[in-house]
Amino acid sequence: MIYLILAILCSALISVLMRISQEKRKSDIGMFIFNYAVCSILGLIYTPLGNISFHTEKIPYTIILGVVSGVLYLASFALFQQGIKKNGIVLASIFMKLGVLIPVLMSIIIFRESPKILQIIGIVLSIAAIIVFNFDKKGMSAGGKIVLLILLLVVSGFADSMVNIYNKIGNSSLSDCFLFLTFFFAGISSLVLYFVKKEKMGWWDVLFGVVIGIPNYFSSRFLLLALRSVPAVVTYPVYSVATILVITLVGILAFKEPISKQKIIGLILVVAAVAALA
Repeated sequence: MIYLILAILCSALISVLMRISQEKRKSDIGMFIFNYAVCSILGLIYTPLGNISFHTEKIPYTIILGVVSGVLYLASFALFQQGIKKNGIVLASIFMKLGVLIPVLMSIIIFRESPKILQIIGIVLSIAAIIVFNFDKKGMSAGGKIVLLILLLVVSGFADSMVNIYNKIGNSSLSDCFLFLTFFFAGISSLVLYFVKKEKMGWWDVLFGVVIGIPNYFSSRFLLLALRSVPAVVTYPVYSVATILVITLVGILAFKEPISKQKIIGLILVVAAVAALA
């Protein structure tokens, strides 16, 4: 459970740093390039290169899943950006966060994990908490593209699922190699998109990209380690809603955000969900 807690804290730190950088950064893609560069370097540092060859057990799985995972990372980001344009940030955020349904359903249907009744209640409460925290009538965009939102949910969900898929069928000794490949190909994809969109980055993009890259890498690493001891049907919902809880508390305490009735209800749902899942 300690790895899950560390993954949650790292994930929350990413969101806090993203918020701090919001007014300073010029290019999201530029920031992601340096973010993924740092993640790739950390992945390479932890990868035992001396023990890896083309004859290493399950190395093809590691390469294929790493490449697919990296591409999905960027695809979910690109779809999220399009979702904001077509449907507004509220609906886009809700559907992206509801992507947690994909790894949960995959764990039950494909990997035959059997959640208990209390855990099922916890999953339902987690979904309710995600919707409550992100729902805002004023921010709803009329006439949104529902197909785009569903695609965002599926792609972001599969991007999140790749860690669990690797945990189930990959070689655990190559997990850091898998993470390196994931972030390396996400970085390459970001670089291509950067030149296609002809964006220009500033020094703040570089700085925040480097800083955010550290918790970003370790959130994935700790999540992968957590999945080895905690069932995915528990890990993913707890990881999702507990991160929201930490971010909300930081927002209230550090950024002096007002405590609305909606947030209070959301916090109660999060606590209830974590209690049911733990």
